[in-house]
Amino acid sequence: MKIISSTEQVPNVSDIPTHVAIIMDGNGRWATERHLPRTTGHGRGVQTVRNVVKYFGELGTRYLTLFAFSSENWRRPRDEVNLLMRLFLNALEREVKELKQRGIRLRVIGDISRFDQKLQDTIEWAQEATAENDAFHLTVAANYGGRWDILQATRRMLTEHPQLASNPSEIAEQMLAPYLSMAWAPEPDLFIRTGGEQRVSNFLIWQLAYTELYFTERFWPEFDQACMAQAVQWYRSRERRFGRTSAQVPRQMANQH
Repeated sequence: MKIISSTEQVPNVSDIPTHVAIIMDGNGRWATERHLPRTTGHGRGVQTVRNVVKYFGELGTRYLTLFAFSSENWRRPRDEVNLLMRLFLNALEREVKELKQRGIRLRVIGDISRFDQKLQDTIEWAQEATAENDAFHLTVAANYGGRWDILQATRRMLTEHPQLASNPSEIAEQMLAPYLSMAWAPEPDLFIRTGGEQRVSNFLIWQLAYTELYFTERFWPEFDQACMAQAVQWYRSRERRFGRTSAQVPRQMANQH
């Protein structure tokens, strides 16, 4: 697939989002409202991940990116951070066999060097085990931040092309883009954030330039198939102009319903 930048070209648009990116928010608040430990909410959230992967895979979406742990989440209570690490490790160990059988390729983006060695090794094992799969691409952002992504991309680009440091006018978007964490995937068509907050929270801030942003009050553990379908229906109602006027936009999405 040729990767198209939405700020340089108008990408193809269909009523099925090719790439969906999700901030899975509200696990702790879901549990607190039910007088349960916050950790219970995170455990329930794992099942929602399974349901979302199944739903979008069957829908025809090819790329799903989930924000599991941000670089700012280290500020949370130590017990909660430790639980999130254990849940991540357990999910990798438990789910990889099924991912491989279903043709799902798993990638993890972010600075994983801060994780303990066992988790780092398991991440590498899981990625290698599914590396040949191409039916569906599942990406988990862990210890990830959008600003970190742009910064690490800039550093890598300048390391490989040191002459650009003294000739900054030669730097163009297409030169930096290949060094971003998700250079191999198209930009998200649909962004979903559960939990009622209406911000992108340092998630894929380069890639979300022209993504449709959908916010819902539903907490992540209660984001069921009906909620997923509602988000997709909302996406289908959007007119994706990419800087053009309405008169210039083909009515291709409406015609495909």
